[in-house]
Amino acid sequence: MNRKDFLSSVSMAGLALPLGHPGMEEPETAPMLPPYLKPGDTIAITSPAGYSSFKEIEPSVQQIKSWGFDVKIGATIGKRHFTFGGTDEERLNDFQQLLDDRSVKAILCARGGYGFVRIIDQLNFTRFKLHPKWLIGFSDITVLHSHLNRNLGIASIHSKMCNSFPEDWSKAEPIQVETILSIRDALQGVKMKYTAPFNTSNHNGTAEGILAGGNLKTIESLAGSKSDLRTTGKILFVEDTGEYLYSIDRMFWNLKRSGKLDHLAGLIVGGFKLKKDEGENDTVFGKTIEEIVLEKVKEFKYPVCFDFPVGHQKNNYALKCGVKHKLQISNEKTLLTEL
Repeated sequence: MNRKDFLSSVSMAGLALPLGHPGMEEPETAPMLPPYLKPGDTIAITSPAGYSSFKEIEPSVQQIKSWGFDVKIGATIGKRHFTFGGTDEERLNDFQQLLDDRSVKAILCARGGYGFVRIIDQLNFTRFKLHPKWLIGFSDITVLHSHLNRNLGIASIHSKMCNSFPEDWSKAEPIQVETILSIRDALQGVKMKYTAPFNTSNHNGTAEGILAGGNLKTIESLAGSKSDLRTTGKILFVEDTGEYLYSIDRMFWNLKRSGKLDHLAGLIVGGFKLKKDEGENDTVFGKTIEEIVLEKVKEFKYPVCFDFPVGHQKNNYALKCGVKHKLQISNEKTLLTEL
């Protein structure tokens, strides 16, 4: 074959290959659940992102002990490197040590903020895959949930962290008590079941699928990376705080254009604490959260709900990422049930 014919055949072969679509994903293995905890098991606390002091975690330590668990304090608690809970190396080493420690059955992140993306690619999950444990947190910890979703298929818990535990349990609001206790229930294997009020913008319907999601800005920032969230066939939940409406719109366009909305089983929109639009009236963004979302999913038939109790708010309940759930949305309420 001469050079001209060879190049022509290579070109035609390339044209015959199917073009990849952002929503196309390789098959996943069945999700794995770490062992649920029993009295006497150890929960470790660490600061893989923002700084947290011993005083700030003390209420959570006392509460966890009252549940019958032991507590191990990670080496990063009390350490500070600017806004971080220690240097990248210190946070990496602490989290790695706790991942590999067979005596630790769960790891609770002290707080979010920013920083997990700086260490995620250096973590070695080899031993963790052999002996998985529950990893707990939200906000910036969405990096970890998404990484587990993408690469390991191991379940984790999206929930409040140490900085949300009340200093005086006896004076805490009922909603604060309920959401903190939901962490205990999730760790002990209680089947989770939550309701949300009816919203006129909801799309009614029923769906089943693996639950996945977290902080919307973080999910957007992971697009194209080794931690990019898989969404096909899943019930996706999102929340955010401190963003302008136009930024929320841009993030949902990212979800749409990257194919993450194409093949969902269902969509859950949680709490969104917004920044007020700046400038004169003619510069204010002209859509609500509901309008922003519905614009992006108008061609899809799956159920969609708003005002779900997850996010940077008091009613932020523990959700088991990587676990199969049933989503039921009607004119009366929204119901999410762990299967």
